[in-house]
Amino acid sequence: MKKLILSTVIVLASSAIVPAALAQDAAAGKSSFNKCLACHAIGEDAKNKVGPELNGLDGRKAGTVPDYNYSEANKNSGITWNEANFKEYIKDPKAKVPGTKMFFAGIKNEKEVNDLWAFISGYDKDGKTK
Repeated sequence: MKKLILSTVIVLASSAIVPAALAQDAAAGKSSFNKCLACHAIGEDAKNKVGPELNGLDGRKAGTVPDYNYSEANKNSGITWNEANFKEYIKDPKAKVPGTKMFFAGIKNEKEVNDLWAFISGYDKDGKTK
């Protein structure tokens, strides 16, 4: 009986730790966004660079930022950006959208991906924080 109780406590404690480890941290995501800054901007003064500005990414159709010259692959991807699509894309952009002109190896660390999404999705289309 003691082994059963101990096993149950361990399982419950472990299941509580996993979600905490994957929780999104926008402040950490802001730090991760430094990897993106060479090509992308976000915030009220954001402008297109080598890549499009990322304001209002959540819910935006791929290939639709005005005055940005997207690849045909991106324009025709059919993607509407949301958490799941972003997380899959940022891990390996060329696998998600073959033919994209985004030259980025990707972010493989799941926590970092979660944090980056928390940061980026915190901006509305006008670059204001939600």
